[in-house]
Amino acid sequence: MTDTATFEQDVNFLRQHLDNVVLLQSAADSSMVLVTGDYQARVMTSSARGMNGKSYGWINYPLIASGEYQPHINAYGGEERCWLGPEGGQYGLFFPPGKPFEFEHWQTPGLIDTAAFTMVSQSDTEVVYTKEGALQNYAGTVFKVGIERKVQLLDKAEAARQMGVQLPDGLSVVAYRTENKLTNTGTEAWQERSGLPSIWLLGMFTPSDKTVIVVPFRQQDNAREFIHDDYFGKIPPERLQVRDGLVLMKADGRARGKIGLEPAIAKPMAGSVDTESGAITLILFSISPAGRYVNSRWEQQAAPYKGDVVNCYNDGPLADGSQMGPFYELESSSDARPLLPGDSMTYRQTTVHLEGSRTALDALAQELWQLSIADIAAVFNKQ
Repeated sequence: MTDTATFEQDVNFLRQHLDNVVLLQSAADSSMVLVTGDYQARVMTSSARGMNGKSYGWINYPLIASGEYQPHINAYGGEERCWLGPEGGQYGLFFPPGKPFEFEHWQTPGLIDTAAFTMVSQSDTEVVYTKEGALQNYAGTVFKVGIERKVQLLDKAEAARQMGVQLPDGLSVVAYRTENKLTNTGTEAWQERSGLPSIWLLGMFTPSDKTVIVVPFRQQDNAREFIHDDYFGKIPPERLQVRDGLVLMKADGRARGKIGLEPAIAKPMAGSVDTESGAITLILFSISPAGRYVNSRWEQQAAPYKGDVVNCYNDGPLADGSQMGPFYELESSSDARPLLPGDSMTYRQTTVHLEGSRTALDALAQELWQLSIADIAAVFNKQ
């Protein structure tokens, strides 16, 4: 695991250690996406420039090579994994009933941590996996679920359409969309009073001292009330700035911090930019303004369905000096719904990486965020 690994190096490593590795590739350009069923149909990494291109996903080489399971979570990495929320609270899926909301009791459910998914179809640009299982939440409710996950490589034109922009010339692009379907396979309806699961997509990327997370939001007088930055303690201003409809956060892997935006102000996009190379990463997702969004905080909650639709995380050392990464994460969540037996809900997210001409990337940054890449870099250079 190195900051400079090529896509080919990551492909070869994963093929050496995993049984089910699928390479999606375009006949029209050099975009490639690597998926594995061994880790819950996770997108491990991607490249805009073929085998010799930059590999975008953070991959935990030591853990994968060890072949061993870790307590609490197996952080294999990968630039988009499918989890189910909420994490904590009275309806949390990561704590057993009655236990304190403390790290020693926190456990990622096996269905979304160690289970292998079954591939049901594959083409050059698309692969589909399924898995069934059960989870119990903190309230003792058992959810029998079916998960279907489709990963589809997109062409440049479709990426631009979903971004809502005309891409400048001089850019190499890799884009993929995942379609995540959650089905109630049990005999009981899911009810708000006993907990509702949501679909939660998380991507792990390689940090750098020059990388900045950028999350746009709808400006209004009380917007700051819907932006949360105290998940692991308040993030100081030298690492986080909120200004002019943007949340800007360092993604250097040097200090733990997490932010979240509620659907009241969130826009259907979050991203990051490497202010040195100019490379831009985006996640695009949908928002249900009136939807129930689960609250994942590790506490008994007054408002368990007033959570975030988008989160971003910067990794850093724990109190004992150890560190899981370093990496940073871009995350989005579906709303939670009271599904009847046999009913399903589907949540889609598109990930886009763009690299190439600095002039073209700067023009794109201006269109997306109304700031140049140099302006974004200067936000923290002045701190």
